[in-house]
Amino acid sequence: MSNSFNARATLSVNGQDHEIYRLDAVQGADRLPYSLKILLENLLRHEDGKVVSADDIRAMAAWDPQAEPSQEIAYTPARVLMQDFTGVPAVVDLAAMRDAMQKLGGDPERINPLQPAELVIDHSVQIDSFGNKDSLRLNAEMEYRRNQERYSFLKWGQKAFSNFKVVPPDTGIVHQVNLEYLARGIFAKENHGVLQAYPDTLVGTDSHTTMINGLGVLGWGVGGIEAEAAMLGQPVSMLIPQVVGFRLNGALPEGATATDLVLTVVEMLRAHGVVGKFVEFFGEGLEHLSLADRATIANMAPEYGATCGIFPIDGETLKYLRLTGRDQQQVDLVETYSREQGLFHEPGQPEAVYSSVLELDMATVVPSLAGPKRPQDRVALSDSKREFETALKALKDERKIHSKPVTAHLDGEDVTLQDGNVVIASITSCTNTSNPSVMIAAGLVARKAHARGLKVKPWVKTSLAPGSRVVTGYLEQAELMDDLESLGFHVVGYGCTTCIGNSGPLPEAVSRAIVEGDLSVCSVLSGNRNFEGRVHAEVRMNYLASPPLVVVYALAGRMDIDVYNEPLGRDADGNEVFLKDVWPTQQEIQDLILNSVNSAGFTSSYQDVYNGEDAWRDLSSPEGQLFDWQADSTYIQNPPYFEGMTRELTPVSDIRGARLLALLGDSVTTDHISPAGAIKADSPAGEYLQAKGVDPKDFNSLGSRRGNHEVMMRGTFANIRLRNLLAPGTEGGVTRHLPDGETMSIYAAAMKYHAEQVPLVVIAGKEYGSGSSRDWAAKGPRLLGVRAVIAESYERIHRSNLIGMGILPLQFNPGDSAGSLGLSGEEQFDITGLQDGTAKQVNVTAIAPDGQAITFTARVRIDTPQEIEYYRNGGILQYVLRQLAA
Repeated sequence: MSNSFNARATLSVNGQDHEIYRLDAVQGADRLPYSLKILLENLLRHEDGKVVSADDIRAMAAWDPQAEPSQEIAYTPARVLMQDFTGVPAVVDLAAMRDAMQKLGGDPERINPLQPAELVIDHSVQIDSFGNKDSLRLNAEMEYRRNQERYSFLKWGQKAFSNFKVVPPDTGIVHQVNLEYLARGIFAKENHGVLQAYPDTLVGTDSHTTMINGLGVLGWGVGGIEAEAAMLGQPVSMLIPQVVGFRLNGALPEGATATDLVLTVVEMLRAHGVVGKFVEFFGEGLEHLSLADRATIANMAPEYGATCGIFPIDGETLKYLRLTGRDQQQVDLVETYSREQGLFHEPGQPEAVYSSVLELDMATVVPSLAGPKRPQDRVALSDSKREFETALKALKDERKIHSKPVTAHLDGEDVTLQDGNVVIASITSCTNTSNPSVMIAAGLVARKAHARGLKVKPWVKTSLAPGSRVVTGYLEQAELMDDLESLGFHVVGYGCTTCIGNSGPLPEAVSRAIVEGDLSVCSVLSGNRNFEGRVHAEVRMNYLASPPLVVVYALAGRMDIDVYNEPLGRDADGNEVFLKDVWPTQQEIQDLILNSVNSAGFTSSYQDVYNGEDAWRDLSSPEGQLFDWQADSTYIQNPPYFEGMTRELTPVSDIRGARLLALLGDSVTTDHISPAGAIKADSPAGEYLQAKGVDPKDFNSLGSRRGNHEVMMRGTFANIRLRNLLAPGTEGGVTRHLPDGETMSIYAAAMKYHAEQVPLVVIAGKEYGSGSSRDWAAKGPRLLGVRAVIAESYERIHRSNLIGMGILPLQFNPGDSAGSLGLSGEEQFDITGLQDGTAKQVNVTAIAPDGQAITFTARVRIDTPQEIEYYRNGGILQYVLRQLAA
């Protein structure tokens, strides 16, 4: 490696020498924000004169906070983090690459993670059983029955690939496990015989990878395809971003929680506009935020649209590392290195330079919810009843819904279900379950409610899905589990459940009533996502809330309640019980945290983390360096990405005679595009599985079948809430085949176009691809034959993923849209002037059925030279494979 700035030096920690690259060797480094200092160190350490040049380092040090990002850099993360929904297809692709490498005449064993890659199985547990002490066991047994094939495949991968570890099921949510155990803070690793110390950095196959920013670790979510490339030694190509500073002052007032704070932060940052930017938190208010509070804010970076939302390393960081059982040498390394490199925050330090600065006095934060369908739509709890009623009226008017109350028999009594009933109340998701303050608060609400004899309404499906086993440990230590269970909040699993749609079926009587009355019912969850159709197909309105508020709404059983002034219920003596009667004080919460959250709880939970429970240890798996693909498998199939691939490149051709597969509006999320949730028997995916002999009761979820491209391409664009304007009046995965105009499923139309050798285009509005990082939101369209997307704007990760799958992302010029240009969607499209992928703009000609032509130019959103190479190769995996084969 080059050392143009003479930055290489030695750092001694407790008598052990480490090679480091000093930031103060570069003029201007001291003025940079914390996050950019980490990127600068990364460039110094990887300078080779080719991928990273001295000019790249100078550009970083001379960063102009006001300039539009234009300088490309190659960032090499220290490790890769995956969850199983995104991890299974990543490992499938690596296995397929081994086969392809052999066909190209190369060595298959060259396909191996070169950086540490860790996968946490956390996305497969579903809430089939709830509200009883056997729920955890029953859901785990069901999970293994459904996912045995996938889990066996992952065990094969753990043995076949070096540098790859798997955290077994029922351990915790990936981001909480990362925070509590996997994160190093500062790496100490041998490189060519030299022990190097450098910042822990990562990319993850889940957008909420940013949770680790709360620990001062730089990381963010990427698509599975980008993560695979990073595992294979490819740097992440990126533009030096703008950095928004967020100054926190004061402290939270009595009654407000970290969830209320983060919903306020999300609202402010969404309004400010931080898509594609880094956000960095600073200010005297950091002294009043626990590390768990910081992690809650960092977790929600995708919701406010930022690439990351990072806090600096400081005394609170060191305190948390000790609490979670990191050894003293590691804690000392983190402190010594960060102080030496100017990465350690202390009160009174000079502030860094930022592109812009927002400010929040935390004393002004009020209890809040967010919903009914976007996390940035914060509602003050005091306004929640009025805001809900407004949202409900708008929903019913828009959908022309004429609902009616329905009587259902539940728990031995007849009850009336109606609009606004809360049918799901779930304490779930790493966002909050990593935070003892809100988990203890939920337990205290349950204790006070139980003491007054309150019960959860019979139509509410309750669940508690902790982010790790540590949470259960301290809830038991605080003697709060019995109180939570008295209200039906039994542990249902250790994994990402309701927040990703693994909420399981509603009780049959509730489900029947919703359909019969065409009811607009609600969920309240302590998660980070509440997009349409995500939580449950039958639940139209979804609200994010703190864990204690989840308990409150479970007691109320409805959203149309003024919780400050209306009673939650009556006690055994018939007295009304109000929110103030069950809400804990901050002192009560802190006293219990001090007595129940300790280092022993963390060390005992993680001491045997990779070995798992008996079910994991007893699971058989294949042997060998090449995977033995089974033709009859409905979970794992060899994807066709490398079929017909040669070592030589074929020049990129213009796109001619294309048809529109879908004409979409604004805020189409990756949830709308990517296969997720339940598989319906009459859907293309359901019909495929039944043809393979799979009974509908064994369908499992689409997410669990991400290792089978045949299932996934049939589930692409199949979300029940997708509205394709090409097929007006429909919802779901429906389109019209052109020119005949026949209405059919998007999958069927795509296959018909494929047989006709017609390329496909998707047109969309603003914020196309917002939401979770989902590689299948790019893989699925590519397999359906989509060659280009034309949108008004893109979410960062999805734009990158499209390129990673060889799909051309085009952006309308300012002021242009499908509507303003008069596009009906019935046109044939020619996209010309690609210049082998190097063009900055292209010409689009849309020829209407009457022969009239609409012509316009569109901006090519291939933003960096490295992305051009990926696109020219047909995708990032093909690029990596050709590089390794050469």
